[in-house]
Amino acid sequence: MDVASKFWIAFEKMSGKQDIDMIERQSRNIEILILFASLFSIINATFIIAMQPDPADTTNDLLVQLIMMQNTWNGSLVAVSAPVGYSSSKIWMQALAYMSLIFSLLAAFGAVVGKQF
Repeated sequence: MDVASKFWIAFEKMSGKQDIDMIERQSRNIEILILFASLFSIINATFIIAMQPDPADTTNDLLVQLIMMQNTWNGSLVAVSAPVGYSSSKIWMQALAYMSLIFSLLAAFGAVVGKQF
């Protein structure tokens, strides 16, 4: 055996060990990423559910609109406040929460796909 073939045999053994170590390390890192992305998605989804409007408020707003329509047909003038819409800060907060959830789910999906290879 010449020197070049001995070198390549030694290189193959050493690089094989390093490759296996690197693959195991990356696999553990991806598992941690999947765990944190999943936990963040669950917590974020919980906050999104908590930010949803109360169905009783929607029902009350619809009842107020029905009363206002009935009052205009009868000709009576009863002061009823109009339903209040969503504030722009609440809309921004929900939009950011949904975007955060989408990116978190994409990160978890990418980690799962990366783990498969």
